[in-house]
Amino acid sequence: MAGLRLQGIAPRGLQPVDLTLAAGELVLLSGPSGTGKSLLLRAIADLDPHAGEAWLEDQARSAMPGPWWRRRVGLLPAEPHWWGETVGDHFPAGTQDWFARLGFAPEVRGWSIRRLSTGERQRLALARLLAASPEVLLLDEATANLDPGNQERVETLIEDYRQTRAAATLWVSHDRPQRARLSRLPETRALILRAGRLEIEPDA
Repeated sequence: MAGLRLQGIAPRGLQPVDLTLAAGELVLLSGPSGTGKSLLLRAIADLDPHAGEAWLEDQARSAMPGPWWRRRVGLLPAEPHWWGETVGDHFPAGTQDWFARLGFAPEVRGWSIRRLSTGERQRLALARLLAASPEVLLLDEATANLDPGNQERVETLIEDYRQTRAAATLWVSHDRPQRARLSRLPETRALILRAGRLEIEPDA
């Protein structure tokens, strides 16, 4: 797996951000609403126009096609999108099955997307992301709509993936107890984005 380095990454209208994540490191990111945390993740994933450059180890984002980059740098948005009729339409045959670890029975593959609750969509979007085996995880409020039991499932799965795959992970969360809990994990930092600057979050 590879580390992630950002130099002057700036979505339109926001201040440039510099940040380096080692392979396997978890960075928890908080900040007031409207400071651009979600826009920053989208810029890192090369989904929106932005200034600056990003690297996976020594490979620059600008040196590879966007789809290649996004297969390696996977974004879990706060509101994931679905294009097929059923859950199974979004999971290629032969990919690792993450359903059981997220509280789903195998028959979830046949469920209609329309029947899914917001929390079910969120958990299945994480399964879809991990099935692609990204080297970097960009997580935007990955547990915002989940009850405590499913929040624990998601946190445990993400941590296992981070540790076993040495995946650099940037996790935006407004949940202060969650940030305090996760900040005690090894190889973890808690940062806050304020006025375009990254600072160490106090008492995280």
